[in-house]
Amino acid sequence: MNENKNSNAVNRAKPYQLVLFPLNNGATNVYYVLVLSYIATFGSKVLALSMIFASVMVTGMRLFDAVTDPIIGALMDRTNGKFGKFRPFMVIGNLIMAVSILALYCLTPLIPDTMMWARYAMFVALYAVWVIGYTFQTSCTRSGQTVLTNDPKQRPLFTIFNTVGSLLGMGAMQFFAPILAKNYEGGYGSAGFFRMLASVGIVISILLTLLAVVGIWEKDQPKYFGIGGEKIEKLKVSEYVQIIKENKPMQRLMVAGAGCKLALSIATNTTVLCMLYGCMMGDYDGLYLPMMVLGYVFSVPFFLLTVRTSQKHGQKASLMKYVTVALVCYVGVFVLLMLWKQDSAAFSLSLLGEGGLSINLYTVLFILLFGIGYGAYYATADMPIPMVADCSDYETYQSGKYIPGIMGTLFSLVDKLVSSLSATVVGVAVSFIGLESLPTQYDPYTPGMNVVVIVLFCVIPMVAWAATLIAMKGYSLTGEKMKEIQAVNACRRDAVANGMSMEDAMRNYVKMEDVPDSYK
Repeated sequence: MNENKNSNAVNRAKPYQLVLFPLNNGATNVYYVLVLSYIATFGSKVLALSMIFASVMVTGMRLFDAVTDPIIGALMDRTNGKFGKFRPFMVIGNLIMAVSILALYCLTPLIPDTMMWARYAMFVALYAVWVIGYTFQTSCTRSGQTVLTNDPKQRPLFTIFNTVGSLLGMGAMQFFAPILAKNYEGGYGSAGFFRMLASVGIVISILLTLLAVVGIWEKDQPKYFGIGGEKIEKLKVSEYVQIIKENKPMQRLMVAGAGCKLALSIATNTTVLCMLYGCMMGDYDGLYLPMMVLGYVFSVPFFLLTVRTSQKHGQKASLMKYVTVALVCYVGVFVLLMLWKQDSAAFSLSLLGEGGLSINLYTVLFILLFGIGYGAYYATADMPIPMVADCSDYETYQSGKYIPGIMGTLFSLVDKLVSSLSATVVGVAVSFIGLESLPTQYDPYTPGMNVVVIVLFCVIPMVAWAATLIAMKGYSLTGEKMKEIQAVNACRRDAVANGMSMEDAMRNYVKMEDVPDSYK
């Protein structure tokens, strides 16, 4: 897997680069859990803000992203400094997030409740600052892949390492959160819990960011920047809009990515899991961690299967195949939750009883269907991320323009809109059953809560997966098409490096039959 030195060769990453750079996603996923899974609960329980405000604000703030994302993407496309194009955005973004979240979770609770206006103002202001930092760093995960590797055999591997990085960030936070919550009276509603969780998360995120910077260090240089190399084109906003209008694969990928992310963010939302394992099944502490570990165990073989399928048939085929598996399995989970009965031992989840292991048929079926379904959709949840690099290379192939920043931030915008939408959907759904604050693992079952859980845990993810399948059906960047794109782009890059104008290179090398055999 060593990087080839010939100019016309495929750009391959070294093993350590493939392993370390995806940790950038792990670094940002720390904040995905720290903020998007808990900020509505923090606002409602700790700051005593309106539950609807705390939930809806998370989505409303994404309108701010509609302005910041394209600006930051365009800024990244124009950057080519001493420290490269991507590394400065990774480091600066992580520092912005660390400072803003530390202030949000540690300082805003100190504002007296007689100054609620100040709590509301600080909550919104610090969240807005965090959004900027999040955009800085998340956009690098997507756009940085274009310089890491363009080998169709290696890019699918990015999904595995990206998920491993995600597990180190997201998984660590999901693992530590319930353990830390036990140490504070009020659990997830305690100010002390949020102070400690923020501190732990920031340390983990900084370490992962440093490793990711090492991973992309050697590749973050002009010779890997598209066809023109050091030449940086300054595009107008109108040109960006036109590019996105004409890039049909990117449009379809945005829908697919949104569907995958929506399914993951709602089905794994802390409030939803508290209602399912705690309020409905009555054993949050005994079910949450085992089920989380179970899902990760089931996902391992699916990661291997998705990579194998991607390498043989392309990432489109892999994504569609395993999203279908998830959809079918969750039909079964839906049926099981419909059969659930309060205070019924036969129709509730049970792992441990007073005498030890206590598993019924209902639990066995739930484990199989949930495990396989979760494994399949977790393995595909991040698959659209390396496909953004394909769409960026396709844009270079079509127009000659290298704009990974705007591609990455555009996808990031949709990703964040959907992620934040989950908090609003959960908050609004909970309000329908008469609750004034988001339930925690200690709250009792409320009539109608089972319907809310079924909709959030099953129905919405299933609809999202259906939208993903419909969008990907017309996605044109198959495995064979990407081989052609990489060969043509490599041939054009060498032609420009040897003195040919960009216009002539674009005109002379259009299809696979136009390029010499050495590029194929």
